[in-house]
Amino acid sequence: MRQLPLISRRVAAAAVGVAVLGGAAACGPKDTAAGQGGAGADAAPRKGGTLTVLNRAPQNKFDPARLYTSGGGNVPSLVFRTLTTRHRANGAEGTRVAPDLATDTGTPSDEAKTWTFHLKDGLKYEDGSPITSADIKYGAERSFAPELSGGAPYLRDWLVGGESYQGPYKEGRGLDSIETPDERTIVFHLRKPEGDFPYFATSTQFAPVPRAKDTGAKYAEHPVSSGPYKVVKNVGDGEQLILERNPNWSEETDKERHAYPDRIEVKGGLSPAVINQRLSASTGADAAAVTTDTNLGPAELAQTGGDQRLAARVGTGHFGYTDYLAFNPSVKPFDDPRVRQAIAYAVNRTSVVNAAGGSSLAEPATTFLPERKAFGHTPYDHFPAGADGNPAKAKELLKEAGYDNGLEITLTHSTAQNFETGPEIATAVQAALKEAGITVELQGLEDNAYDEKVHSFSGQPALFLAHWGADWPSGGPFLAPVFDGRQIVKDGANFNSARLDDAKVNNEIDEINKITDHEAAAERWGALDRSIGEQAVVVPLFHPVYKRLVGKDVKNVVISDWTGVLDVSQIAVK
Repeated sequence: MRQLPLISRRVAAAAVGVAVLGGAAACGPKDTAAGQGGAGADAAPRKGGTLTVLNRAPQNKFDPARLYTSGGGNVPSLVFRTLTTRHRANGAEGTRVAPDLATDTGTPSDEAKTWTFHLKDGLKYEDGSPITSADIKYGAERSFAPELSGGAPYLRDWLVGGESYQGPYKEGRGLDSIETPDERTIVFHLRKPEGDFPYFATSTQFAPVPRAKDTGAKYAEHPVSSGPYKVVKNVGDGEQLILERNPNWSEETDKERHAYPDRIEVKGGLSPAVINQRLSASTGADAAAVTTDTNLGPAELAQTGGDQRLAARVGTGHFGYTDYLAFNPSVKPFDDPRVRQAIAYAVNRTSVVNAAGGSSLAEPATTFLPERKAFGHTPYDHFPAGADGNPAKAKELLKEAGYDNGLEITLTHSTAQNFETGPEIATAVQAALKEAGITVELQGLEDNAYDEKVHSFSGQPALFLAHWGADWPSGGPFLAPVFDGRQIVKDGANFNSARLDDAKVNNEIDEINKITDHEAAAERWGALDRSIGEQAVVVPLFHPVYKRLVGKDVKNVVISDWTGVLDVSQIAVK
């Protein structure tokens, strides 16, 4: 199970440091709750109007097989329904998985190696034809086709026979590990227990695709809708996407999406500064506009403090995400745990948080799991540095390790101007370690070169800035890819930079994966996080916070702790 961090793909390179233009008034850190969010927010949301979505990234590859989304996504969730989805609610309540096309969240058997789902009655595509279990099977199978790459890798990793399957186009057959005994039943057979399977079933690879309407690589131009909206125009591979109501969607079968607007226009390719300026000014169509991928940055928050009108239009989101220092313990001096511990003690998290934009945009972290119950967060601080670092304790450990006069090390980071892995964070770490007698040389790499180097097993730096985000709110997709020794990759993208291959850790991951009670599993994930933390193979730095501005006529803003971003399926503009 290997994955790129979700936020790094979709969110985190957003508007850090961009300014609100045109003399706009201030934005503050006030949460925007459901039912709030603009002029007339005291009135109940109503159907009608046009919602505009202003984004940096285009909605490209708008094919359920190629989208890397989970939790129902945002814009894709308006067109593609899946077996399960996330519960569309604010905060922690929104971390629960909920039925979508299925009647429930699945029935496990054989220690969670087999999962059975039954479809609801009355499900239809945009053309009025019925949705069947065979369509979901086919939708999952076509995601294996090499020409439709880009989706999450879990089906290939988890399904029996999935590792060698090349999809229905090339092989002319389906997967025996996905069974459809009747039109409303679908059964998945996995190679190993996966208690989180209902969470994974929220991804668009579980959206139905009618085989007769499949146009292969061109399917993105007009995918057949199972959701409340259908695609009426797709310009420039998602640069502009226009959605209108699907007349055959039934609210009776879909308790999670509201589908208030009559029309949704999605515009990509915009700069963060332009997006936030347009949302701030909120004139014309922009009064009924939102963004799903652009944050307010520290410069904007600093410039715009004090205007309560704009503050009421700022939503705050938390997502399962951690920024941290990553060690490669196969390289000296980091093969000595005392050196790793010394760095953990020396880190000044106050300066790191300030470099990330301040406490409105970042929360200091001493645990790898985010501070959310759904992930199993268990508080711990094995190497207490306090708010400003503990250089005295760091020097003591360095002396024990034989570095009486300190040491010199290199910290690799990206040169991209973003608050995750950029020079601002690197400089803050450099200054803190200097107080402990550690001289840090900064090695900045262009973003693509940085990604390639830090994920290369043979070329991985000894110390670098890293980040990880989970594809659903559970400890599994957080801890396993980074700390499971069986997921060390020597010929591809490797995320276990510590080369940690601890039999106790590996076995505990396997045991937790058998648990289908999410709360019980979360408790075990938290305990495992605490145990791994004692080995000091990473140094957690902070968990980011996301600030999003909406237009003045936008109502019913919902931001869950599953995605940390605004849920367009809940928005009303009238």
